[in-house]
Amino acid sequence: MKLLAATAVAAVALACCSVVRAYQRTAYFGFDDSEQRQAQKAEFVWSRLAYTSRAGGNGYGWGWGRAAWSRDYPKADRQLLVAMKRLTRIEGRPYEQVVDLDSDTIFEYPWVYAVQVQAWTFSDAEAKRLRDYLNKGGFLMVDDFHGTQDWEDFMEGMRQVLPDRPVEDLQSGDEIFHVLYDMDDRIQVPGEIYIRTHRTYEKDGFTPKWRAIRDDKGRIMVAICHNMHLGDAWEWADDPEYPEKFAAQAFRVGLNYIVYGMTH
Repeated sequence: MKLLAATAVAAVALACCSVVRAYQRTAYFGFDDSEQRQAQKAEFVWSRLAYTSRAGGNGYGWGWGRAAWSRDYPKADRQLLVAMKRLTRIEGRPYEQVVDLDSDTIFEYPWVYAVQVQAWTFSDAEAKRLRDYLNKGGFLMVDDFHGTQDWEDFMEGMRQVLPDRPVEDLQSGDEIFHVLYDMDDRIQVPGEIYIRTHRTYEKDGFTPKWRAIRDDKGRIMVAICHNMHLGDAWEWADDPEYPEKFAAQAFRVGLNYIVYGMTH
């Protein structure tokens, strides 16, 4: 399996909660899977959810059979981890972790990222395990799905996991937008397709939707980034043709969500 290591990612200054970027190049290098089996102490581990895709939901991910869950993997994950190391004092593990719902291993990773979630599907056992994970304090961030039909397909799986939990629109004053960076003003973050089309939207997803599902105490369990593609912004941050304003916001969002998930 190949993995991308950053020879440079975004440098964003943490003065007065402002961001100044200096993105670096990344390159592929060989990676030994045994590294992931080695015990390593870390405050934070970036984990990505691998799921079974519905029919026709293969997506654009490379590796792992090009499954929908693996889109932008692993470069996007690695770029954000490098940014986290440079911009915060969080002691994160320097490589990502893939988790699934086939066992209780997911409970070892309290923060999980998932993409192309319009394509996910769960067995009853998998849905229960994800529900238990969230109710026990787990945090799930979902990203990279667009438009009306994607939303309905995403919610079909989400209702199976949390049938009684409402989805709400987050407000600018919500804590998740202020735990590290103040993000009252947010813009739609497009994928790298913007370089060719100069469109910030995909399908009929014209307006970015910042949404969430909370637990009984008001903690955000599921942070929903609809009509945007933050993972692509992380992945393409080192491309001079990809606009800095999109990459800068994408990094701020990712870091805010990590800090929120670690402290709530």
